[in-house]
Parts: sequence; structure tokens; C-alpha cells
Amino acid sequence: MILKWYQSYSALFRYTKQFTINKKYATIPNVSKSSNKLELLGQKYIIDEWTNITPQIIRKLGCNLHVTKYHPLSLVRQQIIDYFYKNYRNRVGNPLFSVYDNLNPIVTVSQNFDSLLVPKDHPSRKKTDCYYINHETLLRAHTTAHQAELISMGLNNFLIIGDVYRRDEIDATHYPVFHQIDAVRICTEDEIFKNINGSGDLKLFDSQRVETAEKQGYHTLESVKVMEHELKSTLTGLAKAIFGQDVQCRWVDQYFPFTHPSWELEIFHENKWLEILGCGIIRQNILEKSGAGNRIGWAFGMGLERLAMCLYNIPDIRLFWSNDTGFLSQFKVDDANTRIQYKPISIYPQCINDISFWLPNGGSYTSNDFYDITREIGGDIIEQVLLKDVFVHPKTKRTSHCYTIIYRHMERTLSKKEVGEIHYKIEKATTERLGVTIR
Repeated sequence: MILKWYQSYSALFRYTKQFTINKKYATIPNVSKSSNKLELLGQKYIIDEWTNITPQIIRKLGCNLHVTKYHPLSLVRQQIIDYFYKNYRNRVGNPLFSVYDNLNPIVTVSQNFDSLLVPKDHPSRKKTDCYYINHETLLRAHTTAHQAELISMGLNNFLIIGDVYRRDEIDATHYPVFHQIDAVRICTEDEIFKNINGSGDLKLFDSQRVETAEKQGYHTLESVKVMEHELKSTLTGLAKAIFGQDVQCRWVDQYFPFTHPSWELEIFHENKWLEILGCGIIRQNILEKSGAGNRIGWAFGMGLERLAMCLYNIPDIRLFWSNDTGFLSQFKVDDANTRIQYKPISIYPQCINDISFWLPNGGSYTSNDFYDITREIGGDIIEQVLLKDVFVHPKTKRTSHCYTIIYRHMERTLSKKEVGEIHYKIEKATTERLGVTIR
């Protein structure tokens, strides 16, 4: 089954054809060959054969668009926080959910995968999908990486918001850095059944340990159904708070390693159904290992860019990184709930060039390696990269790829000479770093 891979829980679990990196052509473009250390956010890290973080990605560390005043991502972040502050309060009227929006994006492999029960052989762990600092450390691929740690600290209700990093294709809705919000709520037996008449005989846990499509083996069906109802009511309410009371919503069954049962929430937007988040009942193994084995919990994750693009009709994900005052001034409002419709600041022409090359022998090449080089050299001038053609020579059996690179600056017109120089640098770097042969 092919799962969507964008900016929610489902984003981490795309199945794609993967290849093993051949060390002959693997590169560490951001690190001097004479050094075996890399300094990021004031901390030094040993590099090794897993290191694939690029200079462009390093420059994004610490930008924190999600907490930048008057930025569209910050407005969406505040709307979500306000919703949870309003709808979940403790007995004395204070917000029940705590917010963590400045956690370090550098995490361990254990945090990003093991703590969430992601299998050792899962393709999402590969170098082709993540930005590794070394074999033990990477830039978080999702804010869920902090979930187990915060639960272990004794937290029961919290929101995690931050930047996440994934190697991916290049188009108007994909960018190697984006922002997520994760939420966790865990409850005791008394909290779950307190509003249910005659709940004295209801229990959280099932001694039979029978897992079904509706529940984990640990849980009783009653406890799961109560949590499911609260989770879905909360998230449907959130969608209406953001997109308006008339928005159409539907639930779709899904699979994630760290929740069961699991769902995606879709909204009907511009005449099509659009997935906006993934959620589910937290795997009890995660809670047990985090010291909360006597409770049951739900969690969800969503991407801020996807929400903002839908909410404000922003057509290109690169705009979130623009410093153009014509763009940013449109979001200079004091009330995060202000209805804003993005007005294009200008439309500049595209410049289109193709690049074709023979792949190296031995299965060492992946498209994500080429995309990283293209972004590193072209930056945000690169609007889209399309794999246009795949050709296998009938005699030599060598494979060639042909890509179309679409160049467009967000703030000015590009000259043919300027694009030609960038295109040449991409060709040269691709040849040197990936071992390909330009056709």
C-alpha cells in the first residue's frame, strides 16, 4: 500500500523504492575533508559515512518560522494553541495543555524511530529519506520524536511545535524543511469514565489481550471507544475552528507504527478531499516504557504549511521562506483568527532547462541525492524538478534519467544567462558527487 508522505503522521510512512548508497559516490558536501566534526546550534558532532546534511539545510536551523511574529505559520500555530487553551482547562480554569515550541531539532535515532516502535528495516530510516548528522544522530523527521521523552517527564497533555526535515521531491508543495504540530493526551481510568453513568464496572485494560482492528490487545473496547470519541470530536472541532463551521470532514482508517487504531482526517477543499492530519490511540508499549503504563492516550500530528496553504490560498511552499515585504505584510495582524486571502505579490516567468545523464553502475544513485544537489546550488530559485524520462539502453543495459528543472524567482525575473550558469553548476556537481555521466 502506498501511503501519502507529506506533513502529518502519514508523512513519515511513505513506501518508495529505495537503493543502498554506494560509498564510492556518497558525499559530505557541507564538511571539510580535513575535519571529522560538524558544529550545529553550538554543539559539535562527529561525522561518518551516514552524514548527508547539506549546507542549505544547515542554514535553515534556528530560523524558527513557526514563532516568528506576523508569519503565516505562526498565525496558524497560535490558532491551534488558542483552540486547545479554550477547550481544555483544569479544575481552576488554567489551560490543561502545555506548549513546547523551542525543542532542539537534533535528535537521536532512538528518539526519532525506536521510541515510536518504527521497525529497524523500515524505509523511513534510510539515508535517502532523512538528514543524518551521523549514524546515531539526525534532524528530526517529525515532532513526534519528542513524544516519549515528554511523557517520561510526567506530562499528560502537551503540544509540540517545530521544524522538521526530510529529503523529498521538489515541487510547489514539498520543501526539505517544514513545520509540524504534535499533540498528546493521556488519561487515567477515572478521567476517562467520569462522565459515564454506571461506569463502575468499566476498565481500561483487557486481561484477554486480544488485538482487533478496533483496539489494541491491552485495552478494553469501552476505553478505546471513549478515547476515540473525544479525539475525533476534538479534531473535527479544530478543523471547524480553523476553516469555518461549514467545512466538510471525513475520517479514513490508516496505519502508523505508534498508534492503533489510527485515522486520517480529511477536509473537502477546492472540490477535493485533502488529508490534513493523522491520529490514533497511542501504542501502550510506548506509554509503558515512558512510565505511564497505567493510562491510555491519544495523539495526532499535522503540518503547519499544509494548513496555511489551504487557509490562506498560498500557492507555493517556498513563499514561507520569502523576506518580501509584499508577502509578509499581508499577515501583519494582531488577531491570529483574522481571515486572510493571500494576494500574489507578482508573477515572474519560468525558465525551463533539461538535464540528462547515465546513472552509475551498482545501484548507487537515488533521485533524492540529485534533488539535494539541485536545491543546494539553485536554492529557492528552483520551483520544481520533474523526472521526465527513464531510458534503459538495449545493449549496455545502462539507465539514464532526464529531468526537467523549472527555475522561477519569487521576487524578480531571472535572466537566461543567470539560469544557464546555475544549470551548469548543477550538471558539474551532479557529475562529481554522484558519479553520473552527462548525456
